[in-house]
Amino acid sequence: MKSLSGRNRAFPDIGRTSAGYGKLRYRKGEENEDWIYWMRKYGERHDAWDPGFREVLMASDTQEKARQARKEEMGILITADNKEVAAFADILFLAVKPQYYRSVIREIRDSLSMDQIIVTIAPGKTIGWLEAEFGKPLKIVRTMPNTPAMVKEGMMGMCPNPNVTAQDMETVRDICSGFSRTEIIPENLMDVVTAVSGSSPAYVFLFIEAMADAAVADGMPRAQAYTFAAQAVLGSAKMVLETGKHPGELKDMVCSPGGTTIEAVRVLEEKGLRSAVIEAMKACVKKSGGM
Repeated sequence: MKSLSGRNRAFPDIGRTSAGYGKLRYRKGEENEDWIYWMRKYGERHDAWDPGFREVLMASDTQEKARQARKEEMGILITADNKEVAAFADILFLAVKPQYYRSVIREIRDSLSMDQIIVTIAPGKTIGWLEAEFGKPLKIVRTMPNTPAMVKEGMMGMCPNPNVTAQDMETVRDICSGFSRTEIIPENLMDVVTAVSGSSPAYVFLFIEAMADAAVADGMPRAQAYTFAAQAVLGSAKMVLETGKHPGELKDMVCSPGGTTIEAVRVLEEKGLRSAVIEAMKACVKKSGGM
């Protein structure tokens, strides 16, 4: 599983099944039963046990080697038991592949309550489907992140069920802001989010690779070609976000009359780049809706 959690921090790839955020919260002199239980269970001094208000992460992993690596790398609590994480968490991230959702939900649902927030990241798994699988009222936030979250430049669409309060959403968005921009959207647009941001890094990587291949064909060393192409894409995206100008207007700013850029744009249009992207995204939306 891949889990992303932590206030203004990013914690990518910390397990394989489920990850929890919270519950070991206390103030000096007010150590509660949960704190005492986990202190005894893990039997060691850890930053998480320092006096004061703490928000603690726990993740599950089926492999001992991976659990130890995550613990050493990230200083979080690790277990092999999904139910343990589910019982521990105030906010539970179900970061498993869609085909494993039913089995994981059936494993952990008896450990969950309305005191917790369940955050899902699986494409195609609707709130109605999730509520039916859990079989009881819960707070559920359906999301769709993307892989640029690994470098704290992700984009995430979010949709809460009616049990989630405004304060709950603020908390979830605050956590996720450490690695992504977030937007709350109606659920009928979640499959579109999958196409436009969840899957689109792959389209962009393909475009970067194609530009680099062309540069290599004309004599540029490959390492430099990737740097030039990737930085051009990064800078262009930043211009869209920071200037507020329409992408077409920004494109026109580069295209001098009779120049090199408009000639390249003419060929891209002739070869159907725009249509290919649109049709690819429509196929992605259709696939997501059928999962």
